[in-house]
Amino acid sequence: MRDLKETHSVGSKERTIESKIVTIRGTRVLLDLDLAAIYGVSTKALNQAVKRNGDRFPVDFMFQLTAEEKAEVVTNCDHLVRLKFSPVCPYAFTEHGAIMAANVLNSPQAVRMSVFVVRAFVQMRALLGGTAELARQLAALDRRLTGRLDGHEAAIVEVLQRIMTLIDPPPPPPEPPRRRIGFLAKGR
Repeated sequence: MRDLKETHSVGSKERTIESKIVTIRGTRVLLDLDLAAIYGVSTKALNQAVKRNGDRFPVDFMFQLTAEEKAEVVTNCDHLVRLKFSPVCPYAFTEHGAIMAANVLNSPQAVRMSVFVVRAFVQMRALLGGTAELARQLAALDRRLTGRLDGHEAAIVEVLQRIMTLIDPPPPPPEPPRRRIGFLAKGR
C-alpha cells in the first residue's frame, strides 16, 4: 500500500511542476521564483547561487525576461501575480538550467526535486510530440481529401460560390455627387 501512496505523490508533484512550466521565446522554462519554491530555497538564494556560478549557466540554460515578457507572463499565469509589482525581471531556467541549479544549490531537497523537474519536462516533451504527430496525420488526410476532388465536386463548389454572391451581392456603386443648393457669387 505504501508504494501506491508514493506513486500517487510522485504523480501529483510532477503535475504541480508541469503547471508551473511556461513557454517563453519558444522554450519551455521554469521561472526563478517557481524553481526556488520547488527546491525549497528563497528566490534570492537561488539567484545568488546562480550568479556565483555564472559560467555554469550559458544562454541556453537560463535567460532573463524582458519587461514585456514579464508583463505577458504575469497576465497569463495566475500564480505569478506577485511578480506584477516586482522591479526586477525574473530569470527563466530551461530543463538543463533547472538541473544545473539543483547542482549549484546542493541542498538535499534540491537534489530530490530535480528528478521530478526532469520528469515533468520529459512528460511535456512527450505531450507536444504527440501533438506534432496528430498535426502531421491531419495534414496527410487533408491532402488525400483535396486530391479526391473531381470535376463534379469542383462544379458544385462553383455553383455554391455563385449562390453566395447572389445571397450577399456586392455593395451598390456610390451615388453621384449632388448639386449644391444656394446662390453663387460671381466675384468669389
